[in-house]
Amino acid sequence: MPLRHPASNPPRRCRRAPVRQIGRGERTAPSAMKKPTQESQVLAALRKEGGAATLRRLNEILDFSTWATKTPEASVRRIVQNSKEIFKIRPGLWALEECRAAVLSRFKLQPGNAKSEEAFSHGYYQGLLVEIGKLRHWQTYVPAQDRNRLFVGKHLVDIADTTEIPPFTCERILRRARSVDVIWFNGRGMPTNFYEVEHTTDIRNSLSKFYELQDFHSGFYIVADKSRRREYEDKIAASMFASIAGRVEFLDYERIAGMHEGLAKASGMEW
Repeated sequence: MPLRHPASNPPRRCRRAPVRQIGRGERTAPSAMKKPTQESQVLAALRKEGGAATLRRLNEILDFSTWATKTPEASVRRIVQNSKEIFKIRPGLWALEECRAAVLSRFKLQPGNAKSEEAFSHGYYQGLLVEIGKLRHWQTYVPAQDRNRLFVGKHLVDIADTTEIPPFTCERILRRARSVDVIWFNGRGMPTNFYEVEHTTDIRNSLSKFYELQDFHSGFYIVADKSRRREYEDKIAASMFASIAGRVEFLDYERIAGMHEGLAKASGMEW
């Protein structure tokens, strides 16, 4: 197992509203005696996570025992979507407005910078796929060259099981497999699923990798924004990919984020 890199530089602290102290003899306003609202609990949970968290992480750390609802996860989703104090970074990833600068700096994300957007998105969706695979009890692999990509402030090498591909076939095929963005392996070291994240790069390159790996009993997935589905359909329809056309599936970002969120309560979910 390769040595892991230390965590990235600690984030700057978020700005927090000052707390007014109650003086001696001063009566507390009735509103101050109220129980924390659901929104205030979500805001506190985000602060605890350094200003940003995935929906799945929020559902893990929030105490729903006082929430008068049978669907607290849906309530959390509604709160992050509607709160003016929270903004969306990517599907399934939310942050506090008061921490915007600190969070974006920690994630090395510069909105409007194509290179920064590409690097962040690629690492983020790789990370979601790694966490989904681990929750479903697969061994997860990311390429060694991607070890330092960031996922919610962590390096991929710190969350994936390995960056060294199991020797499941001959070296010629392994060379192609090593560059696949995420692979899930079973307990016998055989690949079950291959994932390629296509944010802006050519989908044809990923399909070519899947073509070389078609002799394995594995699933093949292109992960991209839903706006690229038509492009994917045009390229998979080429005659050279006829042998794998029925085995490759397109997964949009929202579907990946939804699976990641839902795994906390439905580990048996399938694509």
